[in-house]
Amino acid sequence: MARVARVLVDSPLPQLDRLFDYLIPASLEDAAVPGVRVTVPLRSAGRLAAGLLVEIGESASFAGPLAALESVVSPARVLQSEVWTLARRVADRQAGSANDVLRLAIPPRAVRVEKAWLAAHPHPAAPRSPESTSPAPGRVDSGDLEGYSAGLATAIDGGERVALRAIPRLVEVAPGQWVGHWAVTLAQAAVRVRDAGKSAILAVADYRDQEQLVAALTALGAGDSLAALDARQPNPARYQAFLSCLGETPRIVVGPRSAVYAPAARLGLIALFDDGDPLFTEPLAPYAHARDVALMRQEQQGGALVLAAHTRSVEAQRLVELGWLQDVSPSPAVTPKVVPTGLQHGERPTRIPSSAWKLAREALATGPVLVQVARPGDDPEGQGSQRTAADLGRAFPKVRIVVSDGERPLTHVGAEPALVVATRAAEPIAAGGYAAVLLLDGQRTLHKESLHVGDDCLRWWSNAAAFAAPGAPVVLVEVAGALAQSLVLWRQDTWAAAQLADRRQLGFPPAVRLATITGRPDQVRAAVAAAKEAPIRDVLGPEPHAATHPGGEAVERAIVRFDYAHGAEVATALRGAVVRSAQAGRRPAGRTRPAPTLRVKFDDPDAL
Repeated sequence: MARVARVLVDSPLPQLDRLFDYLIPASLEDAAVPGVRVTVPLRSAGRLAAGLLVEIGESASFAGPLAALESVVSPARVLQSEVWTLARRVADRQAGSANDVLRLAIPPRAVRVEKAWLAAHPHPAAPRSPESTSPAPGRVDSGDLEGYSAGLATAIDGGERVALRAIPRLVEVAPGQWVGHWAVTLAQAAVRVRDAGKSAILAVADYRDQEQLVAALTALGAGDSLAALDARQPNPARYQAFLSCLGETPRIVVGPRSAVYAPAARLGLIALFDDGDPLFTEPLAPYAHARDVALMRQEQQGGALVLAAHTRSVEAQRLVELGWLQDVSPSPAVTPKVVPTGLQHGERPTRIPSSAWKLAREALATGPVLVQVARPGDDPEGQGSQRTAADLGRAFPKVRIVVSDGERPLTHVGAEPALVVATRAAEPIAAGGYAAVLLLDGQRTLHKESLHVGDDCLRWWSNAAAFAAPGAPVVLVEVAGALAQSLVLWRQDTWAAAQLADRRQLGFPPAVRLATITGRPDQVRAAVAAAKEAPIRDVLGPEPHAATHPGGEAVERAIVRFDYAHGAEVATALRGAVVRSAQAGRRPAGRTRPAPTLRVKFDDPDAL
């Protein structure tokens, strides 16, 4: 009896988000194995389509005659079983498409790179060993992780889930090369699980953090195990790194949010640094946050999960309070010297109070001073990086002024005295740490209407404070109250806990989940009606939305709130609404079918 290939066809249409059965012809018996790229005929369109062969069966689920596979594109098994399972689960949770997830997980094919890899791996279609989907026992270094008690190493060895308070210090990992202590911690943890015969995935928000991790891993002699999946790389280099993860050899994968999908059969650790950074939110459908993907993958494959940060996110705090994550702190405790400052008696309102000027002037005698500002450019109100640099240049005429922002990003500066004006998240690392750090524009930023503005400010300030030299003052200008106290005491978890308590009372995320539904009024009404068939809390709206429909029609948006326990039911209901909307939008044969215009976005960070 002929075998049957179950194929995921590469299509943006939600109604095609399922496996299709195709006969495997005798000519492709050896080549057609799970994970390879294939081409298949689409009867309705009369053309060939690309796809991924997901699994092999002995019988078809379709009762009619089956078409045959057209071709196997390559013997490289680019879709591993653990990645398919994860993609399907993420798509179902987000009411999305597995195809959309796999586009994030598998880089586009680079033919020349793939041919070279195949030449070095003559049996790429061989299945992984049965035990390779779970962590394998092996040698484990008994040493502790630097700056923490033995409990952290024990948790990682035992495959536990940890909310890790990062140490706010810089470390010299090679002569003249400084990185955040958090990078050393995650690198040590990754090497630990590699030495036990397992792989590690380390996900970071941007290239700056990735460079620090790579430097820390290289200093530990882990360069041969490293697979850097960087979106800034040319696709051939990224595809080569991806292919290196397909074998049995333990790898340490480092990359941005999409790294959480990297193939890793023996997964011993998955870690994120600074999970509250909005760059971990995927802007493409199905919009899954890397933290949620990491949680699903750890539950699926085992291994340890570490959410490390200087500022704990409210989402991580919820998991700590549920007992899902254990709180791990440095031992002994390490805290920066944060100095809140304001106007002196009788002093005119000014952006930088005299006390902050005095501290900066004193610090410049020994090293560089970091001045964090709200935005880049030459803001006429004096808030931009260029305007600030000009003002400081007049106040300190003999001091070198350095600007680092989105247009002129710097990653490192020297230890010599200088005023380094940087926008948030663009602060360069100073050799040995800054002699002082000035945090400006906090009060202005806090006036922004956003549910997360306090969380974001605390995270920006804390990350900048971690660049200070030991004992150097970190000056928080013109901010008071619970938020300032959390920074001064270096107890960011107290802010997260208070925010979570408030959001429970209000029914706001992450105390509850929500989904936004955006589209034409009739589409939104139909989707809301479908959602009400599932156990939901309530519906906010629909209300007119600023977006514009491709056809020029009015657009509305509704927000559905629901409990975590009912997420699967709500996702199924809204997924059905998306499919029905797409099917209703079909055009007559021979004409191009429009893309679905009803958008459902779960856990939308911009909803409230």
